[in-house]
Amino acid sequence: MKSKELELYSDFLIANSGQATATGLAEVLGQAVSHDKITRFLSEREYTSKDLWRAVKAKVREIERDGGCLIFDDTIQEKSWTDENDIIWWHFDHRKGHSVKGLNLLNALYHSGGVSIPVAFEIVKKPVQFCDVATRQVKRASKVTKNEQMRAMIQSCVINQLKFKYILMDSWFSAKENFDFIVQKKKHFIAALKENRLVALSEEERKQGRFVRMSSLELSDQQGVRGWLKGFEKEVLLVRRVFTNKDGSTSLLNLVCSDLTVNFEQVATLYNKRWKVEEFHKSLKSNASLAKSPTRRVMTQNNHVFMSIYAVFKLECLKIRHKVNHFALRTKLYIKATQQALSELQNLRAA
Repeated sequence: MKSKELELYSDFLIANSGQATATGLAEVLGQAVSHDKITRFLSEREYTSKDLWRAVKAKVREIERDGGCLIFDDTIQEKSWTDENDIIWWHFDHRKGHSVKGLNLLNALYHSGGVSIPVAFEIVKKPVQFCDVATRQVKRASKVTKNEQMRAMIQSCVINQLKFKYILMDSWFSAKENFDFIVQKKKHFIAALKENRLVALSEEERKQGRFVRMSSLELSDQQGVRGWLKGFEKEVLLVRRVFTNKDGSTSLLNLVCSDLTVNFEQVATLYNKRWKVEEFHKSLKSNASLAKSPTRRVMTQNNHVFMSIYAVFKLECLKIRHKVNHFALRTKLYIKATQQALSELQNLRAA
């Protein structure tokens, strides 16, 4: 990995407020580094999770603990005006309730001691093209599912000897295959469950096939029971969270935990850490220029995503040092840049 270009480009993504281009970076550097050199750096090879791990490993080793959490979630960055290819395609956005054009990014975020560091990532690729018989439209599909990608990322973290005890995930990843895989790796999971998930409250009921919907359990906030998920052979904790919305209505969140040594309140507290990946995605989009690269080739688009993830890691390191969050750090940079711009404007008027 060319560390000089990596540091320059990732710093540029943090400091920059406009389009992230090789020409723009060269101009900022006073042509000390040509835009052609930056373009070659982004185009020479594909940067992957292995490169990310090499870049963050030293800091991870400083903060990791046996009780750490590995948090998984994906996010969609819309790219409405970019040409379609293997990574820029249509993905279903659950928040909007329809498909949007852009890139779908799966991240593994390690959280320990108040510090959150990205340790693995995968861009969802859809290289398989086919014609939909019903609509006669060309569509694309992935060769692997996001659940398969998540299991591969967990395997990589285990091989890298990352210290963690819990894996946190939303209901999208709450599949039996994932639960079995995590338990086989001697780790624990805490995951959200959909309301229609079937559970049994005793081993006898499980053996007799007497399952009920998770939504039918009468539980208050942070209360739970022991039980069994249909299709999963081990006993688990089933926990309910109740939230009051701004309009006075209530929302329910059902959780499942494989660790029988913790109580229901601890399960709820541990799962709250999953919000850290939402903060990571927000910083990735707002503070690291994720959507601001006009590149059109898959290689450079992939590498720009990698550089953005690395830029957020650098912001997290600055947060540890200066005790302020990513957005406050960016605000400091903006104020300093504005001050210099005003000073230069005054000089131009006085000339």
